Order: sequence, then structure tokens, then C-alpha cells
Amino acid sequence: MGVLIGRKGEVKRRIERELGVKLEIDSEGLVRITPSEDNPLSAWIAKDIVRAIARGINPEKAMRLVDEENVLEVIDLSEYLSTPRAITRQKARIIGSRGKTRRYIESTTGVTMSVYGKSVAILGGYEEVAAAREAVLMLIRGRPHSAVYRYLDAKARELKEKWATTLWKKPW
Repeated sequence: MGVLIGRKGEVKRRIERELGVKLEIDSEGLVRITPSEDNPLSAWIAKDIVRAIARGINPEKAMRLVDEENVLEVIDLSEYLSTPRAITRQKARIIGSRGKTRRYIESTTGVTMSVYGKSVAILGGYEEVAAAREAVLMLIRGRPHSAVYRYLDAKARELKEKWATTLWKKPW
């Protein structure tokens, strides 16, 4: 809740200013979003920004969701794993030794990732998020890290070729 509000309310005010919404945060952490009258979709974007921050993504990076090129994907590990011990083990595989695997996924795809609670949040462009999501699911399914890294390397080459042939801005 504190991160969403920010120091002296700066994060909350920025979300409200950039999207034209009104955020009401109660003492229990419940957030009510009132959309602007001229842009009713602003509430959906604000909801994703709040979800991203709640899942451990830095508010500055979560604000990238204002750009419609970016999306947020939250993978609920409890949908794939049945016990708390299995969730803990898979979170460790996704993060990797000293954060290596998480950093590798982020650097090859250009996404921002957060492993928090029983979920993995991924923020970035649609294709980049899809590649990172597949890498996380491969790890959950028990694929070796080396296979995941090979997949990511191939995907990174594919994405860089795509960005090289278009006028779009590169996400990394």
C-alpha cells in the first residue's frame, strides 16, 4: 500500500494525473478506481498499474503500462502447482542462483519481471511478454535451465530481427 501511494503521495498523484482517474485507497489496502468521463478505459490501465505495483514491480516501470504497446501478465503459480513446497521450489528455479535466471529472462526479452508471493508478474511488449511467459512455463514444467536459455536466445534473435526491420522503437 505504501509503494502505491509513494513518498508524499507522488505515485498515486502521478497515476491520477496521467490517466485522469481517481484512486481511493482504504486502510485495508483496497483500491477503488473511478475512471475519467472522457476515457473509460483509463480505469483498466490504472487497474493494471496497481496490480503491477502490488506484484512487486517498481512504480516507475509499472507506469510503462500507460503506453498501449505494453501489457501485464500475472502467472498464478498455484494454478500449476499444488503444494506450498512445490511453489517455493519453482520460484527458486524461476529466480535462479543469485537471480541469474530472472535477469536472463529480462535481458533477453526486454521485460520487467517480479516473483512475489505465489505469482510471477511480467511487464513489457506483447511479444516479449509472451516469450518470457513461455520461458517461465517451461521452468514450471521442469525443463532444464539450459533448454530455457536456448529458447530465450532463439527468441531474442527473432525479436531483434523483427525490430531491425521495422521503424518501431526497441523495448531494450
